[in-house]
Parts: sequence; C-alpha cells; structure tokens
Amino acid sequence: MLKNILYPHRKKSISTIAFYNVENLFHPDDDTKTKDDDFTPEGKRNWTLKRYKRKIKKLGSVISKLGMNRSKTPPIIVGLVEVESARVVDDLTNSSLLKKYSYDFVHHNSPDERGIDVALLYNRVAFDYVGSTTYPVFLENEEGDRDYTRDILKVSGYLHGELTHILVNHWPSRRAGAEETEHKRITAAKTVRRVIDEIYDDEMDPKIIIMGDFNDDPNSKSINEFLVGDDLYNPMESLFDREKYGSLTYNGKWNLFDQIIFSKNFLEKKEDNYSFYYASVFNKRWMKIHRGKFKGNPFRTYVGRWYQGGFSDHFPVYAFLKKES
Repeated sequence: MLKNILYPHRKKSISTIAFYNVENLFHPDDDTKTKDDDFTPEGKRNWTLKRYKRKIKKLGSVISKLGMNRSKTPPIIVGLVEVESARVVDDLTNSSLLKKYSYDFVHHNSPDERGIDVALLYNRVAFDYVGSTTYPVFLENEEGDRDYTRDILKVSGYLHGELTHILVNHWPSRRAGAEETEHKRITAAKTVRRVIDEIYDDEMDPKIIIMGDFNDDPNSKSINEFLVGDDLYNPMESLFDREKYGSLTYNGKWNLFDQIIFSKNFLEKKEDNYSFYYASVFNKRWMKIHRGKFKGNPFRTYVGRWYQGGFSDHFPVYAFLKKES
C-alpha cells in the first residue's frame, strides 16, 4: 500500500533524479578532527543550532519540490555535496518535508581537510541498494605533499529493477585560479574514467550515472576531453550558456558546474525501461535574490561571513527518466 500512496510514478511513467551542492551543511557541534571551527556558535560565522535547523528545513523544501511538475513525487535519487557527516544527512532525510518519502542514504567520510563529504539520498522503493565504495583522488601540492580532496562515491543498486551505478563527485575548486587548478580536475576526471573502466570490466553494457559539482563547465577540458567519451551523454552541454544560464555565478557570469551525465544506454527507448527524457536547472524565483546587484543569483546561506539565511550558493540540477510503455 505504501508504494501506491507515496509513489504514484509506479503507475505513471516519469521519475526524477537530482544533484545538489548544499553549501556547507555543517552541524554546529565542533568536530575536533576537521577544520569546522567557523561553523560553530563561537566561530566567526556564528553558526547556531537555530540557523542549522532553518537551513535543513529550507533544503528539504527544495528537494521536496524537485521534479514534482512531471513525476508528481520528489526525486528518487539525490546526490549531495558539502555535507559534513552522516548526522547532517540523516537530519535532512528526517526533516519535516522529506521524512514521509522513504529516503535512505549513503555517506562515507572523505579526507577533505574542511570535513565536507559527498553523499547520496535514495528512495528505498525505487532504488534497491546493493553496495557502495569510495575512490580517492590523489593530488600533490607544490611541496610534493598529499593535497586532500573529496573522494568519488560509487553507489550501486537496482534502479527500477535495473542494476545502475551512480558516481557522486565534488572536484577540486578554482579558488586559486581556473587555469592554475585545471590539472587537479583533470586528475579527478581520469579517476572517474578508471572507475568506469572497472565497471565495464565486470559487466556488459552497464548503466552508469555520473553527477556532481565538477567545478568545471560542460565544455571544459576536464569534462570534454577526459571524462565524456563516446560511451557517455552529457545533457547539460546543450543547456550551458555562460552569459545567461547556469547553476551558480562567479564574477557576474553564470557557470554550470553542477551536472548529471549518463551512459549512452540511457538513450535507448525500450518497452518497460526507463530512459533519459529531459534535464534542467531547478531555479525557481523563491530560491533567488530578489533585488540589488545580485538579483537573480542563488539565495545563499552566507555571503562571505555575513549570514543571509538562504538555501545554497548553487541551484540544484535534475533529470527526468521516462518509461516507455
């Protein structure tokens, strides 16, 4: 009975998958093993339990509406980045607007020095979880020491009955300059390709979904030359227009760092199979800044050290899968 009440897409034909950079989802309790001091009540951002709960509620409100215009239910898969721990992901899945939708999640701690990780929410009715593992991205700084970044998370399970592998990414940032840090994202892309090759070694024609904040656009070298080959399809490439459209802004320009990429077999329309249908950025008016020089930008939690009380500095992205019947 639960399946029919909460997941009418079982009778319909469209499901939503999504990805969301949730901008520093830290619990205000101090973790002595990571550099999270800014996000504590005593830290420079004055990150209190009240502010944390407000952010959880706001993120839940976004996820609960993603894809609802077509699939009539929240996403069955949601990749997350910038989450501090399993604790915050658990709080999100059990928040007031999400707890009725049978979400479970996968989270592994990454070696990132700030303590931010990647995770995956999944609906237990639509996705039958099999297992997960992480893959480190090995980088070195100028002194030859290990430069720690987020691991790549691989989650495997049966998505609507078909074995599917989902890779969640948060590649190294551009903070020190796009060109200066490009090699780091190319290394991350090569790591993802090795994971994909491992999957190909074990399976014939596997179904793979790659999602994440790549800190590069669809036309960037790391994505175009080192990740997306003949076996993959990136629907975000056709969406991208640097001047007008994206999932975040930097220096007044739009970027589409947040992407969902599919193995080509998701383009095959077969009876009773779910195939790729449509992809977009979820950028509703109520998620944007309403006035001033940043009008139209994502309404974020902080600007610098100044609390704004918004959602995130990124818009989520999503895609529809449609069943041919």
